[in-house]
Amino acid sequence: MNIAHKSKYKCPLHPTFALRFMFKEAIQHPIFTIVSDIAAESQQPCYVIGGYVRDFLLERPSKDADIVVLGDGIEIATQVAKRLKLERPPAIFKTFGTAMINIGDFEVEFVGARKESYQTTSRKPQVTKGTLEDDQKRRDFTINALAISLNKENYGEFVDPFKGLLDLKNQIIKTPLDPHITFSDDPLRMMRAIRFASQLQFTISEETLHSITENAHRIEIVSMERISDELNKIIMCHIPSIGFKLLFDTGLLKIIFPELAAMQGIETINGKSHKDNFYHTLQVLDQICPQTDDLWLRWSAILHDIAKPATKRFNTGEGFTFHGHEDRGARMVKQIFRRMKLPMNEKMNFVEKMVMLHLRPKALAESEQTTDSGFRRLIVDAGEDINALFTLCHADITSKNKQKVEKYRRNLEAVRERVAEVEQRDDLRNWQPPVDGIDIMNFFNIKPGREVGLIKTAIREAILEGDIANTREAALELMKHKGLELGLKIHA
Repeated sequence: MNIAHKSKYKCPLHPTFALRFMFKEAIQHPIFTIVSDIAAESQQPCYVIGGYVRDFLLERPSKDADIVVLGDGIEIATQVAKRLKLERPPAIFKTFGTAMINIGDFEVEFVGARKESYQTTSRKPQVTKGTLEDDQKRRDFTINALAISLNKENYGEFVDPFKGLLDLKNQIIKTPLDPHITFSDDPLRMMRAIRFASQLQFTISEETLHSITENAHRIEIVSMERISDELNKIIMCHIPSIGFKLLFDTGLLKIIFPELAAMQGIETINGKSHKDNFYHTLQVLDQICPQTDDLWLRWSAILHDIAKPATKRFNTGEGFTFHGHEDRGARMVKQIFRRMKLPMNEKMNFVEKMVMLHLRPKALAESEQTTDSGFRRLIVDAGEDINALFTLCHADITSKNKQKVEKYRRNLEAVRERVAEVEQRDDLRNWQPPVDGIDIMNFFNIKPGREVGLIKTAIREAILEGDIANTREAALELMKHKGLELGLKIHA
């Protein structure tokens, strides 16, 4: 079920005698010395824990750190802020017993060591004070349970009760406790396991992976906002297909994103088959990632064929067809964004546009048409997103036949060049109609209505077909002629 990948992150295992020296390098930021002083003065031991330690070992940049306090985390944060003479006091979250301060672009969160217990039907824990080990036990994965002491008597000492350092070395994701307990406590940790496996290109341990499959249904109690946040992080990985394959194999995808899961599979009738549109989509997503870090263009890659299951038909002569999947898919975008609590704004509109238009450049490449009207329409419909559309179309070339791939790429580049020529010659960059509805209403002294729409459409079509120039003068002349045809009178 799980697929091992070679991670670009390395974690050398250092001899035990060298660990303290090595970890002192991790806590050279001045704030750690200040915390150490205040910890000694207040007799409240402190440790830096979690992602900051993990990323230090993996030589990944880190802009935040978590400090666990065997005492009152809010009190320590307040004292640190005073000692640093920060302009802003700590941001305090009393419900969670945490406080956060910012030193430039470095964010530090303080929390009292605690242990948590959960009811089976709830994701809200009962929290009580605990030891450092209690706090490490409640962490999601062994690689996130690593800690470094900030205390005077053993400053820089490494605390690793669950052998997280060894798991980093072996590139393994596993839970510090029985995974059924860890995932039952907070089911979102199942997605986090997959997200870390995708980000770091690590392997999830068999026991942990099996537990995700067994507990997949528990994801239903997690808010969609939290789920989508983790999903977006998977999408922004270097190779997001790693995460999506794990989501599919564990059964999580069918629950959180059923439309995408429904694309998996190949059907054969009378010896004719269609490709597996799920794995094609993942290939398109992987191929677009080196070209863009735009989350919403990556979402466009995920959704470009989303309506193929709904539009699949079998024709004896043609085989399987998916006619109209671009139109149906564009209409599905809104319902998917609404359910997944993604932004219902210009980001969604962009994805809708990309899904709607993703076949147009290919159609132009395959057409024998020599006129410019199809190119003008593409330019106007895509607008300022024309380059993003071509990036998506290039990623959508997934044939196993290398010669076909090269042919499709050459044809697509020819369309791009033709688009650039037409766009420059006809002045269509960010095109807006040279005559708008207000011009029409003022010219004929009419109110908004059917006639205004008919005249606007006539002007747009005439420009795109090349029947008139893309100028205000030509558009005004056609406006006058069309208005008289409709029985309108020119306003004096």
